[in-house]
Amino acid sequence: MPPIKRRHLPSLGAFATFEVAAKHLSFTLAARELNVTQGAVSQQIRLLETALETPLFIRKHNALDLTQEGKNLFDAVTAGLDAISTAVAMISGEDEPQVVTISATDGMARFWLKPQIDRFRAANPEVRFVVLASDADDTLRNYAEVDIALICGNDRCEVGEELHFLFPESALPVCSPDYLAEHGPFHAVDDLNRANLLHLHDSHWNAEAIGWQPLGWAEWFRANGGTWAKAPSSFSTNKVGLLIGAALAGEGVMLGWQHMVQELVRDGALVAAHPATVTAGRGNFLISRQSALRRPGVKRFVAHLLAEVGTA
Repeated sequence: MPPIKRRHLPSLGAFATFEVAAKHLSFTLAARELNVTQGAVSQQIRLLETALETPLFIRKHNALDLTQEGKNLFDAVTAGLDAISTAVAMISGEDEPQVVTISATDGMARFWLKPQIDRFRAANPEVRFVVLASDADDTLRNYAEVDIALICGNDRCEVGEELHFLFPESALPVCSPDYLAEHGPFHAVDDLNRANLLHLHDSHWNAEAIGWQPLGWAEWFRANGGTWAKAPSSFSTNKVGLLIGAALAGEGVMLGWQHMVQELVRDGALVAAHPATVTAGRGNFLISRQSALRRPGVKRFVAHLLAEVGTA
């Protein structure tokens, strides 16, 4: 079959809409990213399918999938748009403002990523950052402008992405030095049952974007040969930031994710209430778009993160 002449191809806008819809496998999410109505996305896709005389999506009940022709077109369109983006960046020159966009969970963004950004910008003040943080919207990582996604418990990546393991997810009991001085020491595992144990609410673990198995006090006691007495807690929340704030205020002992509390422990704001840890059996990963790595700011920041992890 001879190739279609370029002047007979559908518009570039139609291909761009298709690429976003195929990435999300959702017209609703594509409309949200493109800031248009769902009807506009559906119409663009229908017109594209009519022009190509082939269906690109398999429309199921409350779900979409790509046909084989859709998969082939998605690969080609993604490669083509990446090539165009790279060419535009080269034409624009490297003197343009460099912006790195990153998606992460709330706690990861605030307590691990932000200190890394601050250290990086001390030596690279020309690089700017956009951080999209959420515990409830995992689709942020699929937004076209996201260069880097920090994820947990998922070691898969798509075509056109690079995947790097950062560190395992592990946690240990931490509290303020004043709380430990007043209520400690806690030598044995079961000694912690007499402490006020701050913990994450079940809704944190049930969030659709997370979907992980819990890593809480029940798991910590069981992993270290103890039994959680389930005494009432003065504070429970679905937000890691609020939990760390309560621990810093001396309200009790929290199970602190090591990568989130390491700076606070290093500074002496928090101390280990007990040295035993618990590991979830999952890891934290960095995913970066290969097309984004062609931009010097993104490439340097990824190298910075990997070097920091290696040093730690």
